Amino acid sequence: MSTSFSTPPSVAAQIARLPELPMAEIRALWQKLVGGETPTHNRQFLERRIAYRLQEAEFRKVDANLLDRNQRRIESLVETGKVKKRDRDYRPAAGTVLVREYKGVEYRVIATADGHYDFHGRMFPSLSMIAREITGMRWSGPLFFGLRPPTNAKAKPSTKKRGAR
Repeated sequence: MSTSFSTPPSVAAQIARLPELPMAEIRALWQKLVGGETPTHNRQFLERRIAYRLQEAEFRKVDANLLDRNQRRIESLVETGKVKKRDRDYRPAAGTVLVREYKGVEYRVIATADGHYDFHGRMFPSLSMIAREITGMRWSGPLFFGLRPPTNAKAKPSTKKRGAR
């Protein structure tokens, strides 16, 4: 006799299902995730807050320090009135899918919980190694995948015409 184990739907699947649920289930989810009665009958409001709570619960499991780091940044903003520059840590949260089109081909990379990246079923320790695999050249992985803006190291060309008086 074989036993079938089913895994719970992913957070993304749970969120995608919210608009299809009857209002009674939305209220039950609210009570389970937030507690108490729903503060409004506005379904869109409730779905958004439920989606946030589902993600919050899931990502706290994946990276317990994520919300704590964000809370410290918020407290620093309130205290100083300034947003501190982000650390040079461009690692996306586990489960993030990075998509990059290069020479007409779309490439997908998935960030894993252990800080590595899954590219075509192979694990890589850095995005730069994947960018090199794709292009054949050395690239900054965070730059290649759009996690970091390009630096303006090169001066912009002058708009003045030379030789004109």
